[in-house]
Amino acid sequence: MNYDYQLVVIGGGSGGLTVAAGAASFGTKVALIERKSELGGDCLHYGCMPSKALIQAAKEVHQADEVNPLSDQDYDRLFESSMERVATAVQDVQDHDSKERFLNLGIDLYEAEAQFLDEHRLKVGDEIVTAKRIVISTGSSPFVPPIDGIDTIEYLTNETIFSLRKRPKSLGVIGGGIIGLELAHAMSRLGVDVTVIEGGNQILANEDPEIAEIAGHLLSNELSILTKAPVQKVERNGDGAVIHYSKDGVDNHVEVEQVLVATGRKANIDGLNLEVAGIESSNGSISVDSHLRTTQRHIYAVGDCNGSMPFTHVAGMEGKVAVSNAVFGLSRKVSYERVPWVVYTSPEIYHLGLTEEEAKEQYGDSLLTFKTELEHNDRFMAEQNKAGLVKILTTSKGKIVGAHAIGEGAGEWMQEVGTVQALNKKFQSISNIIHPYPARNNVVSQTADLYWREKLFDSSINKALRWYVQTFR
Repeated sequence: MNYDYQLVVIGGGSGGLTVAAGAASFGTKVALIERKSELGGDCLHYGCMPSKALIQAAKEVHQADEVNPLSDQDYDRLFESSMERVATAVQDVQDHDSKERFLNLGIDLYEAEAQFLDEHRLKVGDEIVTAKRIVISTGSSPFVPPIDGIDTIEYLTNETIFSLRKRPKSLGVIGGGIIGLELAHAMSRLGVDVTVIEGGNQILANEDPEIAEIAGHLLSNELSILTKAPVQKVERNGDGAVIHYSKDGVDNHVEVEQVLVATGRKANIDGLNLEVAGIESSNGSISVDSHLRTTQRHIYAVGDCNGSMPFTHVAGMEGKVAVSNAVFGLSRKVSYERVPWVVYTSPEIYHLGLTEEEAKEQYGDSLLTFKTELEHNDRFMAEQNKAGLVKILTTSKGKIVGAHAIGEGAGEWMQEVGTVQALNKKFQSISNIIHPYPARNNVVSQTADLYWREKLFDSSINKALRWYVQTFR
């Protein structure tokens, strides 16, 4: 059969763009299908980029308020300018992901919905294209749970909140995950009275409980956080809304001007007509094997649509694996053991690998846990940013199985641990690295030194060394 394309990529987000650009650079005839008018996907338009631009703007407003308390008029003005700044940042990155860049790579762009007709044919708008191989990278959208009354109010999601130009006086955030907390904290620093309502036992359900507890304590200084408080219903209240929830068996409510729903993501697979192509799904996401192949071996799925880890850097990593397998016929496997993530609240939260509870279940008595509180580190004492913790989990031989931290800039200085793990080095090797004093990552080497204290100074070997020094030296 003669195919129109060697490879068709459905979706112009991080994963899809990685696949399309990578495949085209090796001479593959590629088509890229994106239903929206611009490339870049959720991360660029509604996720990573606008949220980080907003977080930075909010941080600067917060710092200004600490020096000279701001008035309501100041907050109104700074809120509008901050949201305009977000729009500018998005446009700057949009220029980098311009259509011209991909056209210049020889990629054919289709601005239309894609729907499978069979395992090799796609209906794209009014056209039909055929592909030898296909990569699905259609991303995800906000999941809105069936809360009683939710359809009666004009709620916000991460796809609409950045369009605000007028500062709401109050905001109720349903969901205490990464998206909810990052946006809640930024809004609070822009002069909005914020209440986060989380039905689970802790905010940031996937974080190490000790880290999440510290985060909750610190963030509660700037906004209200309710856990174990499932939302029962919402209802319109004039131009605002009332959120009804249950806490400790008692019904309660909070009145807010705006509601942000941040209760997770759902894969964008509706409308693809996957079943006619023999592509199976599970729990609302496309089923893939360790090679990122679907139930059709020539069709792959990367990014949020396969239900793995909902992060841009994961989609990019999976995209590289998909290029290797789809273009070169390799059998590279994808692994998530060494994938870190960061929660960009202030202070930041770094996560790599297993939590302490997960590691104890897997490694039992062979698990070692090393902790350093930031208040015991010179740099953080000097900056008076002493609130925070580093926690490293290793096997008895020093293999890193989990790394967690909360502290100012943790997403940067903790990556050293991720690098050591990726290079298959032991945690204690960080002790041999000379760190400039007093760089923040000194707290990492300080924690690594604890390994030697555990394995050497408190062991029978130390007794023998003491005897040797006292007897012969």
